This record gives sequence, structure tokens and C-alpha cells, in this order.
Amino acid sequence: MKYESSAGSQPAAHPGSPSLRSTTTVDLVVPVYDEEATLTSSVETLLAAGTGPGIDVTIIIADNASTDKTPIIAATLAAEHPNVEYVRLEQKGRGRALSRVWQASTADIVAYTDVDLATDIRVLEPMVEVIRSGLADVAIASRLHPGLEIERGIRREIISRCYNRLLKLSLGVGFSDAQCGFKAMSNRAAQELLPQVKDNEWFFDTELLARAEWAGYRIHEFDTD
Repeated sequence: MKYESSAGSQPAAHPGSPSLRSTTTVDLVVPVYDEEATLTSSVETLLAAGTGPGIDVTIIIADNASTDKTPIIAATLAAEHPNVEYVRLEQKGRGRALSRVWQASTADIVAYTDVDLATDIRVLEPMVEVIRSGLADVAIASRLHPGLEIERGIRREIISRCYNRLLKLSLGVGFSDAQCGFKAMSNRAAQELLPQVKDNEWFFDTELLARAEWAGYRIHEFDTD
């Protein structure tokens, strides 16, 4: 697997990038709302996937005011697994959940995945590697690169391509996919950028990435040979 940067090839490391060390801690957030039917299987899949040596992942279930049995299931998973945590928010909004958990994080890298695990979860390890090595500050999976295994319908594909094309034209950004539900960034980048983000819901990802690029943080996307 290789990396593509929206800001050019192999730039010098950003001053805020974490240095390569023996162990890198990662807080992987899974935002959920009324996901009683899929939460257990998704978390178990994440736990079974594992990561390479030197990467210590904590899965944090961020509940966006669920009204079904999601809180009970999430609390049970957290009690059963030492590397699973549960956070409850009384307001809806994926962006609100991510911002709350990421700003409170002390991990080296913060990340998130949608609960449906539509993106191949094996992409987490190279995301972490490219950030902790200092080659990037932000890493995103892109559904618009043909090599990544992502499940989606034709209608969503067309909407996504049109939306991201519009972003390039209107905001002048270089990244190709703002809304794919698998992203990671250094903790330092998160602490600087998150207080600036105004949207707490659907537009959160787009605003966060745009502010990251405008501030000079390097964004790497993933492609395959």
C-alpha cells in the first residue's frame, strides 16, 4: 500500500507530528446512535482485527443520545474488554461526539470509524504508521481510490463524487474524499483544530479537513498499487 498526499509528495514533517517511538497509543472512536443490532458484532470485529507491534488501541464507543438498548450493550462491552470504553452524550451529532472524545484524549493519535465498518478496518495500521513516522498529520481513507475495499451503492457513489468535486472548486482543497467514515490525526493537530470547528453534525468532517489543510497540516489519503 502506498500513500498519496493532497499537499504534495513527501513533505518535511510538521512540528506537531508525533515522533516514531516503541509504542504509540490510539483512541479509536466509534460514534453510535440506536445501534443495538450491530454494535456488539462491530466492536468484536474491531477487537479481532488487532494491529501491528507498537500500536496500543483503545476503542471508545461514543453514544449520541441513543434511545434503544445501545447504552446497555456499550456498557457491557466496556466492562468485558479492558481496551473498550463507553462515553454517553445526551445530544445527537457525530461531530459533537468526536469533538468531545478527541479533545479529552491523551492518546498520541485519535481516530474514528463508522459503526458499519464499511471501510476495510485494516487501513488503521498504515494510517497510524504514516502519522507517527512524521510523514503526515492527518490520514483519511478515500472511497474514490479504487484499491480500498469499501461497500457502497451507486447512488451514494455519484453523490459523493459530486460533493467532493464541489468542495475542490468552492474551498480550494486538495483532498479527494471528505466524508469517508475512517480518519485519524495526531493529538496535537486535533487539539488545535477542534475548537475552531463549528459544525457538530454531518459537515463536521469536511470542515475539520478544510481547516487542517488551510492551517498547513499534511493530509494523506490511501491508494493501492
